[in-house]
Amino acid sequence: MSVSAQAEQDLIQNLVNQFHSPAQASADGDIGEAPGFEGDGTTDPVELGTPLLTGDPQEGLDFQSQQFGQSNYPFTTARADLASGLTNVPTPTNTMYPYRATGKLFFKIGSDTFVCSGSLIKRGLVVTAAHCVTDYGTRKLFTNFKFVPGYRQGQAPYRVWSASRVWVPTRYFNGAVTQCAPTAPGVVCKDDVAVIELAPQTNPTYPGTSTGWYGYRWNQWGFTSAGLTQVTQLGYPVALDGGLLMQRTDSQGFVASTTLMSNTIIGSLMTGGASGGPWLNNFGIQPVGTGPAGTYATPNIVVGVTSWGYTDATIKQQGASPFSSSNIVTLVNNACAGSDPRCL
Repeated sequence: MSVSAQAEQDLIQNLVNQFHSPAQASADGDIGEAPGFEGDGTTDPVELGTPLLTGDPQEGLDFQSQQFGQSNYPFTTARADLASGLTNVPTPTNTMYPYRATGKLFFKIGSDTFVCSGSLIKRGLVVTAAHCVTDYGTRKLFTNFKFVPGYRQGQAPYRVWSASRVWVPTRYFNGAVTQCAPTAPGVVCKDDVAVIELAPQTNPTYPGTSTGWYGYRWNQWGFTSAGLTQVTQLGYPVALDGGLLMQRTDSQGFVASTTLMSNTIIGSLMTGGASGGPWLNNFGIQPVGTGPAGTYATPNIVVGVTSWGYTDATIKQQGASPFSSSNIVTLVNNACAGSDPRCL
């Protein structure tokens, strides 16, 4: 075996030893999936004002929603924008699929404005983090939710969309004792996932008609038997480019031990404001190939959302609650009951 191959094997084994979880069996049932859609790309731009306060509702805790170096998890974090020409003029990707299905989420806690990230998983359905819509165990929702798909530098290329209803797992909403890690109650949890129904407008009725939406999967779809997966993370961290530009991280993900509630862990540079942003398998436009595809090959699949990170900026590690039959599936089924047009 070559030196490089041995080093790779040693790295994987070390990570598996630290974060091994029996990925072949899930307490929540069989692996499942729901498809996505690219949309027609039609824009209807709106310019936004500047909120009085942008931040993350959990900042100040030892663990907080989103942040991470010293964890030794390799990753790449960069703007979602590309560059063109000899002068590297920025080429925005916020109106290109699959980026445009991700957006910025604004909301109120009292009179203050906060921000998270989110993404469309149906024509009019947004998935984000539960802590972006409520404080754990308080049984009270935040208010005035506004979702801006494809947000970039104060511009809303697909308009601003209000929420008509919010769905949160009952265990998180009620603050169930077994829901979160004892060392990080309300932060490192099993069900830090929420779904937002968007209120209809006209032409189009819902943003996904233009932006498209991602598919989503649950019960460790896309994970190897050793609990490994490849993740593309999107979001709007306030500490990077002032939260004005979408950021992208690519990292290998690992299933953590039960100490961290079997959350998925990645390396990332993102910080507060990235919470609720999607963690995707197979991100991008698939090539046309002549050979067989790999296992779990469906493109642009959300398998989690940014939930937490460390306030110690040298660690550069983030976690996500696993999508399961008992959180994402239940939430979407409730939101889509009765052939809801948001979901068609």
